[in-house]
Amino acid sequence: MSDAVIVEAVRSPGGRYKRGGLAATRGDEIGIQVLKGLLTRVPQLKPEDVDDVIVGCSFPEGEQGMNYGRILAMGAGLPITTSGMTVNRFCSSGLQAIADATAKIRAGWSEVMIAGGCETMSHIPMGGGIFRPGPDWAFDGSMPVVYVSMGVTAENVAADYKISREDMDKFGLESNRRAYEAIKAGKFKEEIIPVTSYKYKVNKNGKRVREKFVFDADDGVRWPAKLEEMAKLKSPFKQGGNVTAANSSQMTDGAAFCLLMTAEKAKAIGVKPIARLAYFAVAGCRPEEMGVGPAYAIPKVLKMAGLMTKDIDLFEINEAFASQALYSIRAIGIEDRLKAGDINPNGGAIALGHPLGCTGAKLTAQLLHEMKRRKAKRGIVSMCIGGGMGAAGIYEML
Repeated sequence: MSDAVIVEAVRSPGGRYKRGGLAATRGDEIGIQVLKGLLTRVPQLKPEDVDDVIVGCSFPEGEQGMNYGRILAMGAGLPITTSGMTVNRFCSSGLQAIADATAKIRAGWSEVMIAGGCETMSHIPMGGGIFRPGPDWAFDGSMPVVYVSMGVTAENVAADYKISREDMDKFGLESNRRAYEAIKAGKFKEEIIPVTSYKYKVNKNGKRVREKFVFDADDGVRWPAKLEEMAKLKSPFKQGGNVTAANSSQMTDGAAFCLLMTAEKAKAIGVKPIARLAYFAVAGCRPEEMGVGPAYAIPKVLKMAGLMTKDIDLFEINEAFASQALYSIRAIGIEDRLKAGDINPNGGAIALGHPLGCTGAKLTAQLLHEMKRRKAKRGIVSMCIGGGMGAAGIYEML
């Protein structure tokens, strides 16, 4: 069995939904630029050596349709001999893409692959275009929870597991503080590929014109922020509820990719591997409280690896909602690690955004670069998944 190694991991900055730096730029343009940036980082690799490109996307339709993997591969200048595919496991799609590429290389079916995710929620928002739920499931009471709103599931978790509004708001506040400090310290510069983006303005003649600019930093961080102001916000999901914009992830645009290859190939071309995805697991849970997925997926992947939480140096647990992230952290028994800065040390999706199918690859890039700074050995990327699932991957630095 071949050893599948990651030799580079990069991401675009995260752009706020509809108002951010990527809102007027197509997702394929973003993904193509990040792919090109990834390849530029490894000049020793010949483009024709890339066998396949796997792109995670939660809503592969409209501007994101017609097989993102193939479109982005060709748009980035890879030869027609490089194939492409799109995978969808909602919020874990980017991590799933990396897992699929890892498995394929280990099986000896491929030598060099690119895997990651791309999602432009400003163009294709949550729910996609024309959603048509199965009437026999949605309306007869047999399986309506499959289609329940993500915000409602977050309210369910908060109520069922007694996650207080104050704790959720404090979690959101800390996410923004950490992200602000990370950006101020320049921690994300190494992992970010700047993207040439566009914005539209009306000139002095009243004509609508498109302007080009370079977008090179996450723009969703809300800092300074105050708990008193956060407490005034109302929930859009439930009358008198506690899930608000202050303690939920932001809808975001972005792309992120990893370059993977066999250890033998890396040695042959003179590239130093940085990490490997050693273990990966998915786990199912009740759809109406889908956010608890990491509480099932993380123990499952740890058992698979024969490890315990104390063996993990760093965690990136997606902050889809503060309620579900807090519950998962508490259920696994690692709340002390949150306070110590070993979980989401540079902020999470509440501050930096959650570009759905891109998130697993985005968190991977953030994790690997932070592990490199800390000289850490093992790290976990995990997230909840719409429909009632969780995913988790254990990365080992090399």
